[in-house]
Amino acid sequence: MTSTRRRLVILFAALATLAALLAPGPAQAKDKRELTVMSQNLYLGASLGPALDPTFPGGLFGALPVILAEFQATDYVARSGAIADEIAAAGPDIIGLQEVSIWSFATGQTVDFLQILQFQLGLRGLTYVDVASSDNATIVVPGAVTFQDRDVILVNADTPGLSITGSDSGNFAAQFVLSGTPIGDISFNRGWALVDGTFEGKRFRFVNTHLETEDFPSVQEAQTAEFLAGPAKAGGAVIAVGDFNSAADGSTTASYDLLTKAYFDDAWNANPGSDGYTCCQSSSLDNATSELESRIDLVLTHAAARALSAEVVGDTQFRDPLTMPPPFWPSDHAGVVAVIRIH
Repeated sequence: MTSTRRRLVILFAALATLAALLAPGPAQAKDKRELTVMSQNLYLGASLGPALDPTFPGGLFGALPVILAEFQATDYVARSGAIADEIAAAGPDIIGLQEVSIWSFATGQTVDFLQILQFQLGLRGLTYVDVASSDNATIVVPGAVTFQDRDVILVNADTPGLSITGSDSGNFAAQFVLSGTPIGDISFNRGWALVDGTFEGKRFRFVNTHLETEDFPSVQEAQTAEFLAGPAKAGGAVIAVGDFNSAADGSTTASYDLLTKAYFDDAWNANPGSDGYTCCQSSSLDNATSELESRIDLVLTHAAARALSAEVVGDTQFRDPLTMPPPFWPSDHAGVVAVIRIH
């Protein structure tokens, strides 16, 4: 063997050894008792503040063009791709989604947030099935637009050992109603959806909700009481997710304390030392730096469900403000992903 060939053999042997060392080892099997869950507010795409402001020039009909322009600018189709990427990366078994909107325009165009997100997930080889949804607000502006709000639960069709045995949904009795508008009284109805199921033979309940904003604390706190006495009440493991609109530091409403003092444990307790902020980016999603400063999107557990870890997702830009136009953020809310052990 010539010295050149000998050097090549030694080189190839060394490269083969290096490749073997760098090759990923066998994937760590997920513990069969661990369920990954996610909560994500999709963001309806525009602030409704101008429509609620009695001093806005032109009232409701003056506010409508402003709202629709912001909806177009926040480009849900682009954002849904970023949200689908986050879902693909986290691999949740069950997802609770809020503000799963349908915008139907007088032109005949319809933007269905759930349909678009499921399409984006399909492009990534993922199948998430809609197993429960609550029909919340429906606001009709004649001759212009119909807006529908939903909370939806999706289940990963490829999760082994996961079976859904029942579902339910409803609206809260306590609701904020805006009276005396040109189109009549407007109620931004809020509700909840749930599924009962088994995971590797262990029974659980998964509940998803979106409570009233902090601007109407008495309504929100009444909804919290209904939530605890109704859909969240079950005789076993319970996982609740949602946009609860109540800051975890107690600075806004009493709802967080009502939820966590006597019944639920906050999954974020498994991740101490991090703020976990989820709210909120600018309504136009064009802020160059993050404006998250409150933790209102939660994963909560009860009884035989225990959180092992929790993380915030969707808190980074999916577009570079220096080179691309807005929107820069997947939603005005970050999402929360938690790993839950069912005992």
